[in-house]
Amino acid sequence: MRSLSKPLKAAAILTALLGGAALWPVSAAENAIPNFDMDSRVGWIAGVPDSKEPIGDDFLPPPDGGPGPVMSDPAHPYIDNTYATRMGIQPTFHVADLTNPILQPWVREELRKVNTRVLAGEAVYTPKERCWPVGVPTWMLYPVTPVFFLQTPKVVTLIWQEDQMVRHIYMTDKHSPNVKPSWFGESIGHYENGDTLVVDTIGLNTRTFVDQFRTPHSEKLHVVERYRLIEGGKAIEAIATVEDPGAFTTPWRAMQRYRRVEQGPLTENVCAENNEGFFERAVEPIPTAAKADF
Repeated sequence: MRSLSKPLKAAAILTALLGGAALWPVSAAENAIPNFDMDSRVGWIAGVPDSKEPIGDDFLPPPDGGPGPVMSDPAHPYIDNTYATRMGIQPTFHVADLTNPILQPWVREELRKVNTRVLAGEAVYTPKERCWPVGVPTWMLYPVTPVFFLQTPKVVTLIWQEDQMVRHIYMTDKHSPNVKPSWFGESIGHYENGDTLVVDTIGLNTRTFVDQFRTPHSEKLHVVERYRLIEGGKAIEAIATVEDPGAFTTPWRAMQRYRRVEQGPLTENVCAENNEGFFERAVEPIPTAAKADF
């Protein structure tokens, strides 16, 4: 085969160099690790600050349509305490819209029972008000106080300040062979596109709900969360894809938004202390271990 002339060789080398240079920023962006923890003063709070919008303790529908989460019954809209105070109106408890087509009959019946309690005047608080771990994807619905990200090469740790509840996301591509069901399941993760943390969770026990309406699930629950930095790193858009053939008729998606806050390092809040009566109303018993788990 004839060798290239000197001018052609120079052109080929220049083309290769320019091509490599053109591809480098894309490759770097793809391999970049988004910075969610920034420093010890930075946390992330669900919802929109200083607005007339409710706090972020309910899912938003998926941004591009399709099957979505359980929402409030239009005849009985949910009004949280913070929003009610801001607007000068009466707060309410959650009443689920039972017409959502994602619900299998047994799940719809469980929600109907909860609705009946609420509409009869019972104060139906969410279990987290009595220190119960909320599980996944309900983790995305922690309101009022910030969630902190602690990023290390092998593990990303998520910590909710109010109850010091913690999730560990192991940066690997495979789940364990035999995952024992637990409150937060087993989460594995990876980064994508330089701005997104993807979290895949299985092994969730059935003592949790998937939302604040007390929507139950089975042990087949599989959740993939995508936490994406937006607005130049000032906010996070989080989208959960939920699959559970034991509870839902189809996979569905839900969204949450977080805003960045700088309020100093993580502070300690202990849930179980002085929580015997919640607003002078009977609620869930504080979870108590019958035996050591080690």
